[in-house]
Amino acid sequence: MKKFAILLIAGLLSTSAFARDTALNIPLADVLAMPEAEGKLDGSVKFYLAGQKTPKIIKKFSEDVTNQKTNAVGKSDEFGCKWAALSALIALQNSAKKEGANAVVNLVSYYKKNEVKNDSTIECHAGGFIIGVALKGSYAKVAQ
Repeated sequence: MKKFAILLIAGLLSTSAFARDTALNIPLADVLAMPEAEGKLDGSVKFYLAGQKTPKIIKKFSEDVTNQKTNAVGKSDEFGCKWAALSALIALQNSAKKEGANAVVNLVSYYKKNEVKNDSTIECHAGGFIIGVALKGSYAKVAQ
C-alpha cells in the first residue's frame, strides 16, 4: 500500500512537469522567412498584424480564427512555434483566397480566446507535448 502511494505521488508530480505552458513571442517576419514557407505561402495574400501599417482597405470580408498545433517532441520551442504559426498562416491564406481577399488584416494572437495585439510578433504557447498558435483576423481586399 505504501509503495502504491509513493508511485501515485510520483506520477502526479511528473504529470505537472509536462503541463507547462510557456508563452513565446515569435516575429511574424521570421515565420514568413522560413524556408518551409516557400511554396506554401505564395504571396497572393499579405498578412498585417494589428497596429501594423496597412494599405488602404478596399473591401472587408469576414473575420476568422485558426488554431494550429504541432507535436513538441524533438522540436525546440522556437522552431515548433514557427511551424505552428506557419500552419496558421497557410490556413488563413487558403480561406482568404476562397473569399476573394488578398490580405488578412488586424491579425491578433487569440490563444484560449485571449486577444493579444502586437505589431511585430505572434504569441505561441509551448507545452511538454504540444505547441500551439491561435490567430484571429479579418479578410480584406487591400490596394496594392
